[in-house]
Amino acid sequence: MSITAPSTPQPTVRSTTRASAATSGYANLMRTVRDAGLLHRRRSFYISLFIGLTLALGGAVSGFVLLGDSWFQLLIAGVLGILFTQLAFLAHEASHRQVFASGPANDRAGRILANAAVGISYQWWMNKHTRHHAKPNTIGKDPDIAQDTISFLPEDAAKQSGFMGWLTRRQGYLFFPLLMLEGVNLHFTSIRSLFAKGAVKGRKRELYVVFARLGLYVGAIFVFLPLGMAFAFLGVQLAVFGVYMGASFAPNHKGMPVLPKDSKADFLSRQVLTSRNITGGKAIDSLLGGLNYQVEHHLFPNMPRPNLAKASEIVREYCAEHKIPYTETSLLKSYGIVVRYLNDVGLSARDPFECPITSRFRRQ
Repeated sequence: MSITAPSTPQPTVRSTTRASAATSGYANLMRTVRDAGLLHRRRSFYISLFIGLTLALGGAVSGFVLLGDSWFQLLIAGVLGILFTQLAFLAHEASHRQVFASGPANDRAGRILANAAVGISYQWWMNKHTRHHAKPNTIGKDPDIAQDTISFLPEDAAKQSGFMGWLTRRQGYLFFPLLMLEGVNLHFTSIRSLFAKGAVKGRKRELYVVFARLGLYVGAIFVFLPLGMAFAFLGVQLAVFGVYMGASFAPNHKGMPVLPKDSKADFLSRQVLTSRNITGGKAIDSLLGGLNYQVEHHLFPNMPRPNLAKASEIVREYCAEHKIPYTETSLLKSYGIVVRYLNDVGLSARDPFECPITSRFRRQ
């Protein structure tokens, strides 16, 4: 939704009135949520979750040691991929101030979880994710729709040719297989950011911790396992981590409206219109780490995970009353939407040997 400044005085007044009403509407919604106690911290939930994940991680390490030279180690690798993703969810929540009331306490927890447990840069994630939350699905503003291996915008897809053009035209079908490489990409990109020019907050500290974690983790695998099995172990762990991370974040915004760079949409409309919730109850809540309540997460980014379900009832009712499209669907249907969207975008990729007539029929 884009609200532009008209040329006549009277529409300008209406535009100002709409913006004022939208601001007031969000303030009222925030007041309702706050009065319901949904912004209160849920420390017991996060303490229990952290203890559970720590015990599970300890069990996986024990299993790794006890199994020794066995291909059953690949099961441990898969479990670690899942646990590292769950720990990344916790780091994400700490970065949003969802865990503790104190900002520094959240930052310390997030940095420990991201740097020491998951092995990625917390500062890189903070910078990237903050920009995403400010302008979700906004061209030139949201780093999550910037050109990468996958093209999320037709204009980016149109620039691709050769092998990348071939891949882009099929990127929807290849999306989930490509996610097997996302674990490597996350580690590489976050580490590269720590070597970037300019100021990087906590650069040395993060470099020490991230490299120490990666060195100890990779070193232990190659010390305890034969060479081939060690590479297989790392491959499985990183593949599971990448697919799980990508499959958890992709349904949130992919295939939802993309806003122009100069969009003047109000905060509430911008966040609701570009976000998608995933239904499925408590099982999906646990599987996706609360990311399934993406609308509420964007509207109230510091709301603790256990409170998002209740908040969704309030927001859904508000959106229905004010005729704001509120999108929710099942996990499998969301994946279908993502695949179709990426394929549609990918058809913009150039192929210098493709017949224009054939291309026209392919797009029908």
